[in-house]
Amino acid sequence: GVSHTWYPCSTRQRPVPQKATGETKPETHFRVRAEYRRQMHLKYAALQGTEMTFPDDPGSCERALAALLLVDDRTAYIRRAFKAYWIDGESLDEPSTVAALSGLSASEIDAALSSLAENQVRAQEQGVVDTPAYLIDGQIFIGREHMPWLRELLTR
Repeated sequence: GVSHTWYPCSTRQRPVPQKATGETKPETHFRVRAEYRRQMHLKYAALQGTEMTFPDDPGSCERALAALLLVDDRTAYIRRAFKAYWIDGESLDEPSTVAALSGLSASEIDAALSSLAENQVRAQEQGVVDTPAYLIDGQIFIGREHMPWLRELLTR
């Protein structure tokens, strides 16, 4: 029941690094955070009865996000894209894959890439540094761990 505006926004996921002998403190910090992020994804997937696989190279999802600007049923499209990437191990930047998932032509998707880039600039100007991000009454909340607080703010 909340009115909202929704924008796809891209973040770059890096591979989870392997522990290295002699890694620096920042390298250890980055590795541990990446491992924790993967564990949280797996935890939430397990709670939903979904088996997720993590690719060695996460790749890009720019085309899939651009298609999201054009599809009629975003929820159904997101479900298909989720399965394609996390379960079937497909690339969400491969033109034929995204076209099959979205029902759009590769040229339509490529044309939407500029709109996605504009969304990215707008998000960065508002202070968005990662996703998911929520902007409520001028405050930015980043990450799903804020959901209980967001619900409370929205019910006031």
